[in-house]
Order: sequence, then C-alpha cells, then structure tokens
Amino acid sequence: MSSIAPSNLRDRQIEILEHMLHLNKEGSADLTLASKSEEIIWKVLVLDNKSRGVISSVLRVNDLLRCGITVHSLINSNRSPLPDVPVIYFVEPTIENILQIIDDLNQDKYDSFYINFTTSINRELLEEFAKKVSVSGKSFKIKQVYDQYLDFIVTEPNLFSLNLPRIFTRFNTAGTDEDTIHQLVDRIAQGLLSTIIAMDTVPVIRAQQHGPAEFVASQLDLKLRDYLSNSRNTGAGSSQSIHQRPVLILLDRNFDLTSMFSHSWIYQCMVSDVFTLQRNTIKIRKYTKESTDPSIKSYDVDPRDFFWNKYSQLPFPDVVENADAELNAYKNDAKEVTSKTGLSSLHDIDPNANDTANIQQAVEKLPELTARKATLDMHMDILAALISELQAKTLDKFFEIEQNANDPKELKEFLDLLPIDSERDSSSDKLRTLIILTLVADVGSEYVSKAKQIFRDKYPHIDLSALDYILKFKENSKLANLTSLSNSASQKNSYNNQQANLNSSALLSGLSSKLYGLTEGRISEGLSSIATRIKSFIPEKKQLPITNIIEAIMEPNNASANYVQLTDEYLYLDPKSRGGHSKPPRRQSYQEAFVFVVGGGNYLEYQNLQEWASEPGKSPRKVVYGSTDIISPTGFIEECNELGKN
Repeated sequence: MSSIAPSNLRDRQIEILEHMLHLNKEGSADLTLASKSEEIIWKVLVLDNKSRGVISSVLRVNDLLRCGITVHSLINSNRSPLPDVPVIYFVEPTIENILQIIDDLNQDKYDSFYINFTTSINRELLEEFAKKVSVSGKSFKIKQVYDQYLDFIVTEPNLFSLNLPRIFTRFNTAGTDEDTIHQLVDRIAQGLLSTIIAMDTVPVIRAQQHGPAEFVASQLDLKLRDYLSNSRNTGAGSSQSIHQRPVLILLDRNFDLTSMFSHSWIYQCMVSDVFTLQRNTIKIRKYTKESTDPSIKSYDVDPRDFFWNKYSQLPFPDVVENADAELNAYKNDAKEVTSKTGLSSLHDIDPNANDTANIQQAVEKLPELTARKATLDMHMDILAALISELQAKTLDKFFEIEQNANDPKELKEFLDLLPIDSERDSSSDKLRTLIILTLVADVGSEYVSKAKQIFRDKYPHIDLSALDYILKFKENSKLANLTSLSNSASQKNSYNNQQANLNSSALLSGLSSKLYGLTEGRISEGLSSIATRIKSFIPEKKQLPITNIIEAIMEPNNASANYVQLTDEYLYLDPKSRGGHSKPPRRQSYQEAFVFVVGGGNYLEYQNLQEWASEPGKSPRKVVYGSTDIISPTGFIEECNELGKN
C-alpha cells in the first residue's frame, strides 16, 4: 500500500491503474512526463469483461496511449501475436483466464508477461498456474504476478459499485439456498476488501444487524484480519490509531426503499432516472416529429469533465443557469483570443502558424477552448433532451405529488391524473409515485384498489408485481423502514427526509411553462433570466434516512436522539483488535466514513451524503458511498417485480 493516499477514491484507483500500466515500477506512467534518459516501453493490454468495466470508468483510450498502451483487447477475442511486445494482463483470477494466459505463453504470443489480477488469487489456483507455467518451460517470460485489489468500479470521486446485479432480489427470495448466500456474502466482502486496501486504511466496522449487512461485516472482518496478519501488509493504514481511522457502515437496502423510487430534481439523478447513466456513459433518447421511435445518442463523462464535476449534484434550475453562464464565459474567452489576432473565429486559427506572438498565443489556447466547447455542447444537448422528457411526460406533477404525499388533495389529484395520457408514456413514473404513496402515506386499501384498477384498464402492459411486493413489505414490516422509531415518527421522518430535494410545493408550480419553451436551437439563449425566476422555488435541503444514520454514527453529539439510539444497536467490529471479533458499540466522532448498501444504491443517496459532508461552517468530513450495484428506479422496479411474482 502507498504511504500517501490521494484525496478521493477515484484518484486513488487511477493512481493504482497507472502504476500497473507502468509495469508496477516507481515513477510516472505518463510518457509525456518521462525523462530523456528513461526508455519508453510500448505495451499491449489484455482485459476481461470485469477489468474492462474497472478501467473504462476512469481511463479513456487517450489515457491508455499516454501510458504506453498501443493495443488493448479482450482475453477471449481473436488477438494477433505480437512476439516482440510485452503484455500486461489485467483479469479476474479464474481458471478460464489462467488457461488462456498459459495458451498465449505456449504460443509465444508476446515477448514478456506482466500478470495482474483484479483481486487476490486463491492458493489452489495459484499453484495450478505455477505448475502449468513450469510445464511450459517458459517461466522466464513471466516477469510479474500481482494481486491488484481493484475489484470495484468508481464512477464519481467517492462513489463505487461492486457491479453485482440483483443482490436485493437474491437476498430477499426465500428460495435462495444457503450456499448461494455464502458465496454472495464472500464476493461482497472481497469487493469491500479491495476498496479498503486501495484507500490504504483499516476502518472500524458498524453494521445493521439481523440481515446480509451483518453477514458481510463478519466475513469482511475475517478477511481484513487475515490480510493484516501477513507481515508484508504493513502500510500506513495499519498504523492508524482508533481516533484517526474511518468507520465502515454497512446497511441492508430494506432500511429505506422510498429513495429507490423517488423522482429527483438533481441533475445527476435526473440523468440516471430519465435516461441511462452507467459506468460514466450517458445514453439519451431524442425524438423527432417524423418518428415515434427515438434515436439513442451516447456521451462519455470524462473524469476531467469540468461541467459535470462542478454542477452534477446541483438542482436542475441551477444547472440550467450555470450552463448559460459557462457558455457566455467561453464566448468571451474565445472572443478575447481571436480579437488579438484580427480573426473572427477560432476556426480561422491555423495551428501551424507562428508568425506573430498573438497567433502563437491563440494556437496554444486553442486545444483548451475546443475541449471546453465540446463539453458545453454535450451538456447543452443533455439538458435540452431532459427538458423535452420533462414536458412530454409531465414529470413535474409526480415530483409535486410525492412531495405532498400526506395531503388528501394531492392523493385525489393523483387518482384523477392516473388515466390521463401524456405526450409520451409515463405509466412507469405513475407506478413509482403510487409505490411511494403506499410506503409513506396512509392511503388505505380502497385507494390502492382504485389505483390498481386504473392501471389494469389503462396500462395493461405495466406489471404490478412490484406494487404487490411493496404492499406485502409494508404489511410485514409495519412501515418500519427504520423499525426502532415509532410508527408515527417513522412515517413523518421517512417521508420528509426522503424527499430531500422536493420540499416546496412552489418548486414545480409553473415550471413547465418556463422551461419547456426552450428548444435545442435556443437552449443557450436567455437561460439566465429563466433560471433566476425559478431559483426562488428551490426547496430547503433535507437529509435522507441514510444521511441521518451516518450522522448518528459519525457525529452522535449533533444527531437526532432517535437515530443515535437506533445505531447504538448496530454491530461493532474492529479488525485490528485482538481476541474476540466483536465489541460493544462505542460512541465517538469520525471524520471519514465508508458507507455501503447491500442490495443496491443510487445517485440520490450519494448526492445527499456529499451535500451533508461538505456543509459550510462544519468541520471537514469525508464520506465514500458504495453499493453492490448502482440502480436506476426502473431497474429497482424490475427487481421488485421479480420478488412480487415469487
């Protein structure tokens, strides 16, 4: 482990990956920074599906080229031999991958072999690998074998996923056998071990009891103890005192289901909800008058995307306003550069010109300005598409109804709204709102029956199994998302807290008419004045249940007494303690926390935690948020549909 940890998880993962691409040697992998005396080595990179997901989330093709990677391909593809070039394998430690590496070795496909596994290879498989290498008679070609502990995907500075789908379904299905449960728990614990090792720390573990989170915590505790007992693993993290160490908080998804269905007003959450956001790739749908079928356009969000980094966690109106401001700033900068040269446009600048100092200065600024414009054009397109979807599906009404779930007028209005067609099918959004109403409002069986009948008559294509599952869940748990709180407090707190960004009924009142007049052609015109008018509707910020839980553990003196009492019951494990694995809970303050949800997470919870961690006027706090998988509301409905059918 490194003695100096970067500021966030994404930076740390990039650092480890670039170190691997530099053949695990000291120094920078960036060829542009290499000294004249240093030999430049061009390499081949071989990946599998798992490792490709890890790398593609944080590095682009240009980044690989900068690190000396000229060719990258999948291990199970038809790869051409390059016998004079070294190869870096970055793959899962599976028997299939081992056999393929041996086959490449026997064929002399590459000059030298640098083998990196996404996580630790077990002894049995390592011995099998060593035996086959020995039989090949070409062990001299194997230069390195490393366990990289990178079995997780990072998409935001402090957001990670283990990319394990359907965990909520599998843990909540009665038919899942014990062996499968043990295997899943072990995989989750191994992924968390990778994250902890990457961040070079040994946290205290707190876990919700009587469920998967407790099983994962116990397994992770054993894995960390085993790792620390190895004398080679004595990094900076292993010498931290209890007061400096972070806390790892493990939760089961059942602690709060409402946030998984909620409509949100945050830019990042809206992109994930309305479109598709996976591994930093955004896929938007664009409709034309000529066709009812949309065209799909994909955008990659680079870790260096200045607009996304600055504004993705802001409410949509703020993002609209800032887009306009950023575009105007770009235009002014471009005008300043061109005015000095006597040219009218950046397009007229000749990159090969060097006849005057002003032209030379313009040439030097051209790449940065061009990249900046491309980023702004991308987000302008995404914002325009979001506005189009908001209008076509009348999503503002669902925001408003969810926000006022306990208002009888809103409940009646929802029933009236259900059978009304919108420009594009919004039946899935209506189902999500109905599910939220059943979770947080006292709607009664008659209300639910009326709503279900409307769905059957009007939207026969919609599967109501997810609603049936939620109704059963509510019945069994007695609305106990947070079971130790009283029923009345639970209903009130659960609803108010989970509607983090929807606290004012004025928020969406009239918003449609103000935003929907914008078209792609004029989205950059006049947005500032529109956004200024709607900024007054942005609600007071509220904390989600997950944030209340984290606050109770990290800052018990400032947290709600109910949540402190609730978290006092959480399991307490210290992997560095001797003797027994478990200790009584102790209240203390932490400056850093890892929060992990077993069964799926979302951008809404990540955003709410980051907002709390960076509250102005408070001491600095750091929260890393992760889950078995980052799921969209539509994806979570599909999981609940499966559970409802079971």
